[in-house]
Amino acid sequence: MASGVLFGLFIAVLVWVVARNPTGQAVTLRPVPTETPIIVHITGAVPRPGVYALAQGSRVQDAISAAGGFLAEAEKTGINLARALEDGEQLDIPYMEGASPVILEDPAATEAPVVSTELININFASQAELESLPGIGPTTAQKIIQYREQNGSFLTIEDIINVPGIGPGTYERIKDLITVD
Repeated sequence: MASGVLFGLFIAVLVWVVARNPTGQAVTLRPVPTETPIIVHITGAVPRPGVYALAQGSRVQDAISAAGGFLAEAEKTGINLARALEDGEQLDIPYMEGASPVILEDPAATEAPVVSTELININFASQAELESLPGIGPTTAQKIIQYREQNGSFLTIEDIINVPGIGPGTYERIKDLITVD
């Protein structure tokens, strides 16, 4: 009988511990802090000069990669690819002596002249050439090649949107860099 009373007391204490209201303060979850990207302006001997948002701690090599790498005419010897970049920095990639950008001037245009770059023909481009386009990585480049092998040549540059993984945003970034001629 004493064991029955002890067992009953044990069950009563157990129910009381489990059923009582918790004490203390509630835990508040905060969003993970994200670092503000640095903004870098890259000019000169790169295929896609412009302004790029890069992660904190990015290096000169990262900015050059974002701009499509070096042009063949780039003077690379004086560039420290491992140097850390700072927010608001302008990075000018010089041309080799005797080489200069080809400037296309439109007398009717009111904007600054545009530096000419060779367009990538999406009907014949290699995987490496396709990967040089912004937003096109190895997987998407392979999908472009598979698409043209299965469906034939692209008739217009807009047809690239039919490739899985390429949407309107990617098309907007690459439309001025590709051709089907």
